Amino acid sequence: MTAGDDIPSGLDPLLRQALAWVIRLHSGEATSEDAAALALWRQRSAEHEAAFRDAVRLWRTFGEATRKLASESELMNVERRTPPGARDRLSRRALIGGAMAAASVAGGYLVVRPPMGLWPSFEELSADYRTTKGERRNIALSDNVTLTLNTQTSIAIRSEQGTPRIELISGEAAVQAERDAPVPLVIDAGGGRVTTRRASFNVKCLDRVVSVSCIEGAVEIEWRGQRVAMSGEQQISYSAETGLGPASHADIEQANAWRKGLLIVRDWPVGRLVEEINRYRPGRIVIMDEQLGRRMISGTFHLDHLDDFIAQAHGLFGATARSLPGGIVLLS
Repeated sequence: MTAGDDIPSGLDPLLRQALAWVIRLHSGEATSEDAAALALWRQRSAEHEAAFRDAVRLWRTFGEATRKLASESELMNVERRTPPGARDRLSRRALIGGAMAAASVAGGYLVVRPPMGLWPSFEELSADYRTTKGERRNIALSDNVTLTLNTQTSIAIRSEQGTPRIELISGEAAVQAERDAPVPLVIDAGGGRVTTRRASFNVKCLDRVVSVSCIEGAVEIEWRGQRVAMSGEQQISYSAETGLGPASHADIEQANAWRKGLLIVRDWPVGRLVEEINRYRPGRIVIMDEQLGRRMISGTFHLDHLDDFIAQAHGLFGATARSLPGGIVLLS
């Protein structure tokens, strides 16, 4: 069977337009203005947003074979929005070099891995469910599976033939599963897999490092042929660099703090704390002094008042802050 054998025919015009946008985003020629224009296109109506999500699903399944489904006129309409040479390409070199200047781009959408994590990647943007910075969201996938998504979390639903399956693209989710069915809930994250029938647990995937904290019940972790069973108040992590680690005791208070709007820090380097704050706070704090980044700090921070940390860093360590557009703060 070829890649296009099962591609549906007879698509409506709106879906063809959405496919033209998706193809443009993957062309290597997209610009920040393209991304902003797409954001406006998606906001026209619920039908436009649904068409975009359907187009993304087709792309995920069939890739370049979907090009034949978008009419040449629609592809040209998208191309005309970006005349050759008129705007900067979104190459990785250009993004890194222009990261600070790009902070004020309208719409906040870039379609490759964004500089300094300021915007969602294409995979995050096209998720079935996604939270923005500082947002938390409850989702009931079924009568017996509920999720709470933390800040900047993206998930895709992969369930089929009655098998509940979720992909955690990035971010963090609290999961409550109470399944009586013989088929377990499956969560794919960072190349590994978490399965359970009855459990309450947190799963986090940041920069392809996955950590799972089991609060109640039991879960099983699978990573490259290895399996580890884990029960209440245990945690485990895995990544391509470290492999699958052993189960250890979980700090449940710390793991659950974000659901109460708190960030609990116990003897962290300032650099680690700033990385965590950047997940919640609009813009980004950048540490310019390596010694400051290595200083140790403890405390409880309110997620709704994270700018308080900047003043605390001045009081505790004598740090100075310089504010730039886009919520960027240089701390030294």
